[in-house]
Amino acid sequence: MRTVPFKVRVGIGVCLLLVWAAVAAAQPPVGVGELNSLIDPHRPKPDPTGRVDRLQSFEMQLPLGDSDALTTFLIPGFQNYECGRCHQPAEIVEKAQARMQWALTRLKEMMPEVREIPIRQYIIQPYADALLQEGQLAHATFDTIRISPASILIDEKAYGRATHLHEVLHLSQPFLGHVNELEAYGLNVRSDPRFLLLNYPYFEDVMRAFFVPELDEILNAYFERSTRDKLNVPREVQWFLSDFDEDVLNRLATGVQSMTPVLEAASRLYRAHPLEAAYWSERTGIRSFLLDVAAVRTLTLPEAPVSGKAFQQAMDIFDLQMTKDDNTRLGYIIDRKNEAQMHLKHGMNIKDSSQRSILYFHYLKRRFLGTADEVDLSVPEAAREDFLNFVQAKLGGIEKMMELPGMTAVEKQAGRKLVDAIKQKSPR
Repeated sequence: MRTVPFKVRVGIGVCLLLVWAAVAAAQPPVGVGELNSLIDPHRPKPDPTGRVDRLQSFEMQLPLGDSDALTTFLIPGFQNYECGRCHQPAEIVEKAQARMQWALTRLKEMMPEVREIPIRQYIIQPYADALLQEGQLAHATFDTIRISPASILIDEKAYGRATHLHEVLHLSQPFLGHVNELEAYGLNVRSDPRFLLLNYPYFEDVMRAFFVPELDEILNAYFERSTRDKLNVPREVQWFLSDFDEDVLNRLATGVQSMTPVLEAASRLYRAHPLEAAYWSERTGIRSFLLDVAAVRTLTLPEAPVSGKAFQQAMDIFDLQMTKDDNTRLGYIIDRKNEAQMHLKHGMNIKDSSQRSILYFHYLKRRFLGTADEVDLSVPEAAREDFLNFVQAKLGGIEKMMELPGMTAVEKQAGRKLVDAIKQKSPR
């Protein structure tokens, strides 16, 4: 292990860090072909399960953020996979520190209310395993970020470090589920509207109903563009790098700017009610659930496209779907909003997707806003057992992950701490 003494921190933490961060920020995105060539020698190596203890790793400890504590930067298998033929490990780690310092600073600027980021380990993982699967850009586990060399290239050359910002936020989140991804992608879309298109299920209803009514046409045009098969560059990255109508992207960016207060409101709801927010999102199967509820609380609803008996019929359709608990009880993955809107389209002949979205928001207002227009995410007594089982299932998932091969002592310790914290929040 190499530990940098305090006196050296100024040299690394100011000079090299700022230079590398400035250079990286100034680099324009590369083309798909060039990125493919860069990724080719950095593709994930075979899973070393059963031989993890034989990996010869490089380890270095460096400061991050405002804390006096040191963060461990680890490259497991650096020698086994002959990474040293092209790279100096200390230089790789120091560049990783610069990226992480940038991400921490950026997060503090965008979400100053998030004060504690427990980053104790940063693992550059050359191989794929259960903790960082092939095709997975990165994984925030417990006080740890795992990322592959190929993902670092994608993040530096294409995504503008959005992956690092995304994973850093994950480390501060109090629970698990769609709500985690919604909050993290919410940061990404504020930096680049193309992330909204790539992750549209988290944002489409709010954007369509309140800011960009033509979103469906934009999505169709965005994904109609061809991608090249048999490349090391994922399709999502190819779409991201390919030229798209700048006027449309500017229109989306304006919509995201207008949506930012809703994103912030959703984050506040999640931090205040982490278990309930995650439960309703999973029970309804709606990735955007918390953002949708925040929009109802924050924005002025458009007038409903139908009234009288037709309006009540639409509300009944939503209620029938949204009160089902198959997703949490039986493990289905059914978006109840989409199911209800399908009935509105074919049963009530409401063909316009924007009109169906508006009715969905009217239902959310009736169901999740109290008499003082405050959001009420409390779980009714009839669903209490289902809610408790949901929390226990999530705890079981954490326990199972902690037993996976390759899980470090730091991750296991932090995982147990997370389990204890969730148990304290869980109702008895």
